[in-house]
Amino acid sequence: MADAATPSSDQAEVILVGCGCPLRGMGWYHAVQMLGGECPSAKLCQIVEPWYLGMGAEGPGGPEFAEFKRATEDEHGVQFHKSLADVPAVAEGVKRLALISGRTVDNPRLLGEAIAAGCSVIYLEKPGAPTVAELKAMKQQAADAGVSICMGYNKNVCKYVRNAREFAAEHEGSHVTFVSNNTYEPTAASLGECFERNAEGMLKNMAIHELALLASFYDVTVDNIDSVSVDREFSSMQTLKGPSGKDFTDFDKIKFTIKTKTGKEVSVQADRCGGDVTFAKVSDADGNEMFRHSMPDEEDEANVSVLEAKYPGAMPYFFSQDPDYITVKERVAKFCATGEEAKDIATIDIAIAALSVAEYLTPLMQKELQDCPSPKSVILS
Repeated sequence: MADAATPSSDQAEVILVGCGCPLRGMGWYHAVQMLGGECPSAKLCQIVEPWYLGMGAEGPGGPEFAEFKRATEDEHGVQFHKSLADVPAVAEGVKRLALISGRTVDNPRLLGEAIAAGCSVIYLEKPGAPTVAELKAMKQQAADAGVSICMGYNKNVCKYVRNAREFAAEHEGSHVTFVSNNTYEPTAASLGECFERNAEGMLKNMAIHELALLASFYDVTVDNIDSVSVDREFSSMQTLKGPSGKDFTDFDKIKFTIKTKTGKEVSVQADRCGGDVTFAKVSDADGNEMFRHSMPDEEDEANVSVLEAKYPGAMPYFFSQDPDYITVKERVAKFCATGEEAKDIATIDIAIAALSVAEYLTPLMQKELQDCPSPKSVILS
């Protein structure tokens, strides 16, 4: 068995909270990236997994997790715990980072537990918390403890986003549209399951990454929104039954353009059934497309093929976004270990702004799509 994992002087000691099932859980993929040395500033030392070390041990995924635990302990010296309270006290001089990758509803509690465990930086997966009020309370709690919060909004560092922004900056009067697609089948059964499983709604779930981009790079906040134009020709909202038999109302696709009071304009398009390619495009003042960069591109697809062979059966989205997950973790870990600025990494303020915009837009756009048959583009001021 390997010696207990310990960080070097230029590494953050990482506690992964919420590993999940191998091949399925985002936490597991974070773990294998760090164990593989792909984030040099991050040393994975502790894994906290309440479910599979508790009630879920004998259920689906339990045996797979047990095997992952055995191999990770033996080969890497990582310690496993049922709760953050069981993690040993942080050693003197060590910078400790909590990477929280569990259920969003648990994040407010886990943040407090991570602070108590001696973490100086906390990485939260999107959207951070179920509500804006909870995010604001978490921000205050962390600030009172002198703890920094970084958000796992990986699209902030995506190549396709960066390239589109740079192209637009070189062409005055151009317009950027961020397009996000999923691969659900366009059926009542498939979308109904999606609506129930993601009951917080599209803007708080699928499109929250795009809202974080708008908050990060286009100054979009609720207070700075001048108008929102909803594309009725593209957009669709449905009420469908989920597996429980209950009705759920959500957008299956939405397209809108935001104009800010400070003179910026940007569009978002999201489609649950749009396919497996996400992209950003830049158009001229007449709407003619000038530039497009997709994810995955040819370079990404080559990496995807390698990863599919390495981790057969894993969730496909792990592979297409693999380089971006690495970039976010490395920048956050380096910030924790050395204090170096985590460039383009979303802060808790960006998370609050994005979730606030989602809460503001959802009922307005629902009302417009329900009650207003025309025109095709509706202005919400």
